[in-house]
Amino acid sequence: MVLAWYMDDSTDDQRLKHHMTPPQYVSLATLKENTGVLYWKLNPESYETDGQLEKIKSDRGYTYTDVIQVSPDKLPNYETTIKRFFEEHIHTDEEIRFVLEGSGYFDVRDSHDKWIRIAVDVGDLLILPAGIYHRFTLDSKNYIKAMRLFIGEPVWTPFNRPADDMDARKQYIEHQKSGF
Repeated sequence: MVLAWYMDDSTDDQRLKHHMTPPQYVSLATLKENTGVLYWKLNPESYETDGQLEKIKSDRGYTYTDVIQVSPDKLPNYETTIKRFFEEHIHTDEEIRFVLEGSGYFDVRDSHDKWIRIAVDVGDLLILPAGIYHRFTLDSKNYIKAMRLFIGEPVWTPFNRPADDMDARKQYIEHQKSGF
């Protein structure tokens, strides 16, 4: 089961857990209600044949997938790219990641602009809604292999904060106010 918690304000290494003292965990229900983030746990051994991923893809209209590996030896320009992933940004489309190997953290802003850290591991499928402020980093293991899913051709254009005037952000705020 995925874990999520409110982050401390430390500027220490981004790959650390950054728990508050004492830790303040966030349930999946609260995460969904407050941020619109969706989560599934899939079997990494049988996802290609058990139909669960295909159902999610069909239900949500995902038609394109690729796989990314993020580690010092797998990703060109690693240091520059991992820093770019950790810059707070939004997208105009959902961001969908299915973890095939390794682990990492997605950080999302709640309705009070506080950071919630979501630890993802093998088998976790996470959907971040369009317009949510977020960022990604590896954890101390320094490796993740993830499937990226898209509706149509892949679009991975980050719009760094502030992006409050963008339609995707405005629509996200309206969904947040009215309930996801």
